[in-house]
Amino acid sequence: MTATTDASPAAGEPINTVLDAARRATERGIEHLLARQDSQGWWKGDLETNVTMDAEDLMLRQFLGIRDQRTTEAAALHVRGEQLPDGTWATFYGGPGELSATIEAYVALRLAGDAPDEPHMARASAWVRANGGMAAARVFTRIWLSLFGWWKWDDLPELPPELIFLPKWFPLNIYDFGCWARQTIVPLTIVSAKRPVRPAPFALDELHTDPRDPNPARPLASAATWDGVFQRLDKGLHLYRKVAPRTLRRAAMNAAARWIVERQENDGCWGGIQPPAVYSLIALHLLGYDLEHPVLRAGLESLDRFAVWREDGARMIEACQSPVWDTCLALIALVDAGLSPDHPALVKAADWMLGEEVVRPGDWAVRRPGLAPGGWAFEFHNDNYPDIDDTAEVVLALRRVKHPEPKRVSRSVDRAVRWSVGMQSKNGAWGAFDADNTSTLPNRLPFCDFGEVIDPPSSDVTAHVVEMLAGEGKSHHSSTRRGIAWLLAEQEPSGAWFGRWGVNYIYGTGSVVPALTAAGLPTSHPAIRRAVAWLESVQNDDGGWGEDLRSYLDKGRIGQGDSTASQTAWALLALLAAGERESKSAERGIAWLAENQREDGSWDEPYFTGTGFPWDFSINYHLYRQVFPLTALGRYVHGAVTHQEATLEPAGLADSTAQGEGS
Repeated sequence: MTATTDASPAAGEPINTVLDAARRATERGIEHLLARQDSQGWWKGDLETNVTMDAEDLMLRQFLGIRDQRTTEAAALHVRGEQLPDGTWATFYGGPGELSATIEAYVALRLAGDAPDEPHMARASAWVRANGGMAAARVFTRIWLSLFGWWKWDDLPELPPELIFLPKWFPLNIYDFGCWARQTIVPLTIVSAKRPVRPAPFALDELHTDPRDPNPARPLASAATWDGVFQRLDKGLHLYRKVAPRTLRRAAMNAAARWIVERQENDGCWGGIQPPAVYSLIALHLLGYDLEHPVLRAGLESLDRFAVWREDGARMIEACQSPVWDTCLALIALVDAGLSPDHPALVKAADWMLGEEVVRPGDWAVRRPGLAPGGWAFEFHNDNYPDIDDTAEVVLALRRVKHPEPKRVSRSVDRAVRWSVGMQSKNGAWGAFDADNTSTLPNRLPFCDFGEVIDPPSSDVTAHVVEMLAGEGKSHHSSTRRGIAWLLAEQEPSGAWFGRWGVNYIYGTGSVVPALTAAGLPTSHPAIRRAVAWLESVQNDDGGWGEDLRSYLDKGRIGQGDSTASQTAWALLALLAAGERESKSAERGIAWLAENQREDGSWDEPYFTGTGFPWDFSINYHLYRQVFPLTALGRYVHGAVTHQEATLEPAGLADSTAQGEGS
C-alpha cells in the first residue's frame, strides 16, 4: 500500500535538517508498518521473554508423554542459542545469569540429550552449584522438578485446593490475587494435592550443592514478622494435609476443575497466556481427563500456537500474544504519522478491533457485579480478562479512524468508557485487570516467589485511562479529576513516574505527561516542568534515552541505560506533549531516531523494554521498536495530539509534591 502524508516541506518553509530527517524517517516507518499488517487487519510482533517458557513446554510434553523429536530438537536449538558464555541463562537481554532459568534450561537440554559432561552443560551445572544449587531455586522451578522426582513434594510450600471455597470477603481468597496469579494458582492447588511423580530418565545430582543433603532445611523467620507468620501457617497446612477429610478434598479439587474448565477460552487456552494453560492441562490430566478429551486437546493445540519457528529451525515459545495491543498502537502510530484516517488499512484494523470487543462478564465482575461489560483484552482470545490498559488505547485508536460506520464505533466506545469508569479503584486510579486488587497478603505467601501476584493501580494504566477520558471530552468528569489527582500525588521527587508495565520511569513518565496535558493541565504546571527537567537530565550523550531493567531493584540505575528506540520515543512523547518541540533535547532525540532507523524503515532493539512483573519477568515486544518511534516522529512532524483547549486549575488539582519513592 502507498502511504499518503503531508510530510514534504511546504513551499517557502526554511530548511531544517532534523525536521527533514524526521519526515523521511516517518515515510519509511509508515511503509514498513503497513507492510507488516495481517490480511485480517491486525498487527502482532513477537513477544520474547526467556527460556523458561521453552523449558516448561518441553517438561510438560515429557510429563504427558507426548514429547517428540522434532519439537525437542527445535526447542533445544533455541535454548542453546540463549546461553551466556559463563554457562548461565538470563531473563532479559544483557542481564545477569538467573538461577531458576538456568536450572530449567539445563533440564530442557538434558531432555534433548545433551550430556552433563559437555562443556556448555558442565559450565551451567557448576554455576548452579556455586549459587546455591537446586535448593535455592524458586518454588515454581522446584514444582517442575518434583513432577519428575528430582525434588521432594514435602519440601515445597503447601497449596490446598480448599482455597477455592474461601468466600470473596475472606483474606487470601482466590480473587485477592491478580488474574494471572489466580489462573495459575487454582490448577496448582490440584497438582499440590495430587503430588504426582513420573520418574525422569536421568538423575540431576550435579545440580545439588551436596547430593547427600539435597533438600537442606531453610531457616525459620521470626514469628514477629509476616514471613515468619506465613512460614508457620505453611507448617500448619502441611499438618492439615495429613488429616484433611477426603470428601472435602475431593469436592475442592472438583470445584477447582470446574472453575478451570469454565474459564477455558474459545481457542483452548486459559487467559491467553502460557503458564496457566500449562498448569491447567496438568491439573485436569491428573483428575482423569485423557489427552483426547476435548478440553485437553484444545488446550494442547492452543499451546502450539504460542510457538514461533525461526528460519534456522529453532522454536521459541511466547508467554502470550499481543495482537490487540499491537494493533491499537500501530493504528495510533500511523494516524499520528500522517496517514489518512480513512486509509483502507486503518479501517480494516478498526473493523478487526471492533470484532474483538469483549461483551460478556469475566472475573472482574466479582468486584464490580453490577457493571455492564465492555472493553478489550490483550490477546486473540481472552474474554474472561479484558484489561483496562488495552481498552483505553483501543478507544484512542478507534477515535483516530474515519470509519464508514461511525455509530458502530461510538456504541463500542461508549460501552468501553462506561466499563473503564466503573473499574476505577477506590483511590481514584486504575489497575490493569481488576478494581481494588490491593491486598498485600498474597505477596507474603511462601508459594508466591515468582513475581508480582496482585494488580494494584499503576501510573501508566491510570494515565492511559485519563488520556482516553480526555479524548472523550470528559476532562472535568469526577473520575478523570480523581485520576489526575492520584497521578500528581504519585510523581517522584525527581519529577518522574514509576512504570509498572514498561521499563521503567521513562515509560511511566512518557505515559503520564501526555495524559495530563491532554486532560488540560497547562504545560507550565510544576509537575510537567519537573518531568521535563528529569527527562533532560537522563538523556544520553548520543541523544537517545534508555533505562536498564535493573532500575526496578537499583535506584542508581533509574533512567540509565543504552539508548533504545522505544524508550527514546517515550521520552519524546512526554517532551512533545509538554510543548518542548523546539527544545534541544527533543531535536537530539528525534535525530537519534532518524539516524538509527534501518533502510527498510524499521529499528533494531534487542533490549527488553516491556514489563510483566517488575524485575522478575521481562518482555521484549518486537513491535514496540516500530510503533513508538513512528508515533514520536509523527507528532514531531505534524504536531502533538491535543484533545481540547480547556485547562484544569480547579481546587484539588494544584501542584502536589510527591512523597516516597515508587508506586
